[in-house]
Amino acid sequence: MSYDEVKRLLQMINIDLSEQYARALFKRCDRSGDGRLDHIEIEEFCRELLRRPELDAVFRHYSSNGYVLSTAELRDFLGDQGEDASLNHAQSLILTYELNEWAQKNQFMTQNGFTMYMLSLENDVFNPDHAKVYQDMTRPLAHYFISSSHNTYLTKDQVTSASSTEPYIRALNQGCRCVELDCWDGDKGEPVIYHGHTLTSKVPFKEVIETIAQYAFKASPYPLILSLENHCSVEQQAVMAKHLRTILGSKLLSKPLSDKPLNELPSPEEMKGRILVKGKKHTSHVGQMGKTSSTASFSSSSDDDLASSNKNAFKKDPAKVCSKLSPELSDLVVYCRSVPFQGFENVPKKPPNEMSSFSESEALKLIKDSGKLFVRHNSRQLSRIYPSGQRLQSSNYDPQEMWNGGCQMVALNFQTPGEQMDLNQGQFLSNGRCGYVLKPSFLCSPSSNFNPENTGGGPGHIPTQLTIRIISAQQLPKIDTEKASSIVDPQVWVEIHGVAIDNARQKTHRIDNNGFNPRWDCTLSFQLQVPDLALVRFVVEDHDHTSKNDFVGQFTLPFTSLRIGYRHVHLLKADGSSLSPATLFIHVKVTRKGVPIKTVSERIPVAKARA
Repeated sequence: MSYDEVKRLLQMINIDLSEQYARALFKRCDRSGDGRLDHIEIEEFCRELLRRPELDAVFRHYSSNGYVLSTAELRDFLGDQGEDASLNHAQSLILTYELNEWAQKNQFMTQNGFTMYMLSLENDVFNPDHAKVYQDMTRPLAHYFISSSHNTYLTKDQVTSASSTEPYIRALNQGCRCVELDCWDGDKGEPVIYHGHTLTSKVPFKEVIETIAQYAFKASPYPLILSLENHCSVEQQAVMAKHLRTILGSKLLSKPLSDKPLNELPSPEEMKGRILVKGKKHTSHVGQMGKTSSTASFSSSSDDDLASSNKNAFKKDPAKVCSKLSPELSDLVVYCRSVPFQGFENVPKKPPNEMSSFSESEALKLIKDSGKLFVRHNSRQLSRIYPSGQRLQSSNYDPQEMWNGGCQMVALNFQTPGEQMDLNQGQFLSNGRCGYVLKPSFLCSPSSNFNPENTGGGPGHIPTQLTIRIISAQQLPKIDTEKASSIVDPQVWVEIHGVAIDNARQKTHRIDNNGFNPRWDCTLSFQLQVPDLALVRFVVEDHDHTSKNDFVGQFTLPFTSLRIGYRHVHLLKADGSSLSPATLFIHVKVTRKGVPIKTVSERIPVAKARA
């Protein structure tokens, strides 16, 4: 390859070396001096190009001779990383990542082996212990955040897009544990699912249930909730009930797990492999309905006007509203009985199987005006939050504000990528991506004094300093792939999403014309007051002088799953899939009361099982 051919190759792989450095490197590798690199010289050129000086510096810091790490030296490094600092663990890493036979035999780790280890998932910024179910799954259902989808059947917008079974498959494969079905009367007595009174296409209810039966527990063994928005006639409701029973079979939870009075909801562990129906339910007699505020109307949670009109209809003639619900469908509602929210009075006396749905604006108002009461309510009752009916393009609200209030089922449009879905994916990344994450203890107590709007000095208040040094990035993709000369000008944002006082974002400077191995060495520092609720989001952008910066990649994780020390962040695309081999190389330091914290367990106690 000539020098010009090498330069073109570098542009193709998204690196624009300075002319001076590129010529010097070419000349150094052109040992024959003929102005061309043969295959051995090209290999040397690439090896020099792939060198990671910042990684080499870490290696040399711990290596006494600069060439290899002894088992003891690797153990010292692991200790500073807050990991298992035993000789056995160090030896196992050498056996796993060291490719040099001589080094492996003599229990040394070379620079290449160290690089392999540092880039592996074993050294990821996300705690691998949290990649499996590690939390107590025997607590009441109301004590968990539950990954929830809104209008799950839609592929795009709320007005004209297609309804399909495919979005159900995608959501369930992502660990979603609450999907929505908007049910309407269809032809030939068969109910259909679509966004009513719009141009969205229709999909048979039966097909959706068959799809759910097939994919319900592929990604998670824990209970799946079907949120029914029921607009069907009594006759087609009976058909819905028949399909639910015959297709789901023993997976369908159609009666209580116990005959004992219900004091709290069952746990995810008790309902493993079961599918629950959320919907309206008949009460024993109309007289009692008034007391429990349970109507049997079939309003859509997406339509506030319709919901309020049904409430008004109930006040006039509760028996008439009640008649619109088929007994066959009513019988399938056990632990997720939809009722209108009637305030925070007598919360301890409310049956725990009663739950309410709130529009995003209603939920925000409750959080801001009565945050402490809403947290207490959500310690016992399930709450489902759904996007405003004005979000015609299927955009999403900020789910973090709802989680701060202890709301469990924060439903988002899974079909719409962006910051909000990044946060959702980050929230449910931990606990084995099973779709259930145990809420912090201060969100689980019926007498909690946690107020999401005023967190200073109260429950969950653990002042913590998070310091992140953004060192470098590796192999960032080109944004404009059609233009050979288009090279990324990357800059990195680090964002904290949590209670209002913790929300922050900071950025590095930009690096011009280098997506291959840009280096920043930029330190960003954040003060957290309620670390248990914080998510940390890394975002890489391609800087643009004339227009909005282009998104390159991101990664979001809970602060409680963040690991200290030198780590790689494996970036994700906008749709949440892998952007491999693109990574960030960072150093993380966490201090509390001025004292550095070494291990995750020392930082945030893992929730213990109840006695």
